Amino acid sequence: MSTALRFDTKAGWASFGPWSAPFSFGRDGAVPVAKGREGDGKTPLGRYRLRSGLYRADRMPRPITSLTLHPMQEDDGWCDAPDHPAYNRFVQRPFAASHEPLWRDDGVYDVVLVISHNDSPPVAGLGSAVFIHCRQPDHRPTLGCLGLSAPDMWALLPKLRHGTEIEVV
Repeated sequence: MSTALRFDTKAGWASFGPWSAPFSFGRDGAVPVAKGREGDGKTPLGRYRLRSGLYRADRMPRPITSLTLHPMQEDDGWCDAPDHPAYNRFVQRPFAASHEPLWRDDGVYDVVLVISHNDSPPVAGLGSAVFIHCRQPDHRPTLGCLGLSAPDMWALLPKLRHGTEIEVV
């Protein structure tokens, strides 16, 4: 049994021990991490670590998990401007450079798990804001993230901890 949370982009299934579930990934497929580019719509293949997460406390109680989760605020964002010093980092809005708002009305970011993709240190243009988050109800592809249904996310969260290995193949 693998100790990594594994996302198999060929099969479209995620697994972690006996837990498994379908998931969504990049609308333009997947790409080896070194070939990924900002805004390419591809999920970066590779091995990562689970860092922390955010959740919408106005919509749900704190999820049961030992993972560090912070209540999301309306002004939370993530910088996606490759030429900015805060590239691929959490930011507070308003923020002058290009960024992704994390507070969304569609439920997709009700839970956002931050992984170690391009973060130590961030390389300009290699991709930002690659998260594990809730998937759209119609199961459409993401812009490069990994998306799980809300019920599958809730079933997975108690099994996760800081540093859990993430494998995207």
